[in-house]
Amino acid sequence: MVMAAKRAAELGFGVSTDVIIMTRKSRKLSEEVIKVDTRQLDELVDRAATNTLTHDDTELMRKIFESYTQFFEIVADKDTSLKRLRKLMFGSSTEKTRKVVDDGESDWNEDDAAGGDTDGTSDESNPDDAPSKPRPKPAHKRPGHGRMGADEYKGAGQVDVKHDQLSEGDPCPECKSGKLYEKTPKVIVRIVGQPPLGATVYRLQKLRCHLCGKLFTASEPAESGGKKYDETAATMIGLLRYGTGLPFNRLERLQRSFEIPLPASTQWDVVYAITPQMIPAYEALIQSAAQGDVLHNDDTTVKILELMKENAARDADEKERTGIFTSGVVATGDTHRIALFFSGRQHAGENLSDVLRHRAEELNAPIQMCDGLSRNLPQELKTIVANCIAHARRRFVDIYDRFEDECRYVLECFRVVYHNDKVARERKMSPEKRLRYHRIKSEQTMNRLHGWLECQFDQKLVEPNSALGEAINYLLKRWDALTLFLREPGAPLDNNIAENALKRAIIHRKNSLFYRTERGAYVGDIFMSLIYTCELNAANAFDYLNQLQLHTDEVIADPDKWLPWNYAATLNGNTAAA
Repeated sequence: MVMAAKRAAELGFGVSTDVIIMTRKSRKLSEEVIKVDTRQLDELVDRAATNTLTHDDTELMRKIFESYTQFFEIVADKDTSLKRLRKLMFGSSTEKTRKVVDDGESDWNEDDAAGGDTDGTSDESNPDDAPSKPRPKPAHKRPGHGRMGADEYKGAGQVDVKHDQLSEGDPCPECKSGKLYEKTPKVIVRIVGQPPLGATVYRLQKLRCHLCGKLFTASEPAESGGKKYDETAATMIGLLRYGTGLPFNRLERLQRSFEIPLPASTQWDVVYAITPQMIPAYEALIQSAAQGDVLHNDDTTVKILELMKENAARDADEKERTGIFTSGVVATGDTHRIALFFSGRQHAGENLSDVLRHRAEELNAPIQMCDGLSRNLPQELKTIVANCIAHARRRFVDIYDRFEDECRYVLECFRVVYHNDKVARERKMSPEKRLRYHRIKSEQTMNRLHGWLECQFDQKLVEPNSALGEAINYLLKRWDALTLFLREPGAPLDNNIAENALKRAIIHRKNSLFYRTERGAYVGDIFMSLIYTCELNAANAFDYLNQLQLHTDEVIADPDKWLPWNYAATLNGNTAAA
């Protein structure tokens, strides 16, 4: 239970054409993409011709030359097709099978099952035959793309407007015989704009005696609160920075435009001041996550200037770890889900080990979902490892334009499995019923796929060192972990929930670029964990963070009662007792 507290103590608790410059490490492009327009390049050439280059100019030229070299290295790689190159440079919008395989023109529906085994019966088709296409379902409109109903505005103020002349039970003014009764009210929604943080200036009248000089000042009104920044101000700053990735300097400019100044340094002071009030809930989340049935984990890079300076000061011969990461750990159970973030030098597996040390000894080993990287595995503690089908599937998506028939077969087999899993979710099956359903509906498809994969190598149909051979080998090496959903109740298919959680850290990195210190990164981890856990459990993060500040003593005394999924019940109990 002291994991977060120990770390807190250690940290002192306190219009143009763009040219894309890529940076690349090892065999992968990094996240950094620099855009330079042609005007900047022309100016750079002019300064080079007049020998007036600045330090920034030479650094830019170095990156341009590196990008030129790396571009040809990528093109020379046997795994790189034109489609993959575009994806590396500009990103991919979707990997849905209907887009990859069918190009959006066939009768395939992404939600349809493929293959004769979806009804639980086996077929006598050759393992080399791809699953047959089912009869297409009629097209239907996707939900959630119309106007928002008034019921969706749960956080809005509610005003009941009575009829100005009539009341329930009055005689009808039209027919004079009937009586009026209540109907569902007509609803209108009015949305108004306002600054993210508002302010009120109270001018307290001062009176002075002209003889004795005594001053008499008006009393502060109760609504003034007694302090400059109340709980809602700190919460809003935290939500904007760590919930949406809005940097302090952008919020400063926005507030200035409303003539309500809020300097970036002040924003940090306000957020940092309430962090100790958040730590008990953060510790309780770690404790609760350790008891989860399934734990997903993964990591992404992060920039912490303090650690980057340490790296720069080290000797080149030192073999200390230089990587800096934000790890995401998402724990799921029967009733709630928990997201945790950890930023620093540790990998995702090491951070997961720290979480699992809080697990009750009487509990069985949890299921761990991750990709195939060894750094995602906890070294000391035992877990039942499942690997991500989405990662394995992506390898075939990337090379589909070069091996269409082979990749189509693999992708359509996975489509069967994902369809069956969707059916299990829609029917709200228990983990045990879901396991039985997958064994009936999905196991034969996966067995055929495994036979087909082995056949490619046994009959020398695929060169093992080719891009297709490497994708097939990735599947075969991790087959047991990829098919855990056929043996363990509750085993997920993929690690998408952890990937989605890490998007919060990535959005923050892309907007705010970096943390200045480890302390700042720790504050960000706490707020991201609390905010995203609220989102996963359909809780109001704004209200939740406010209540943690308003009930600090109660949260410290019993933090387990002040978690996103139960704090409202705790509040109602306190209100009833009062």
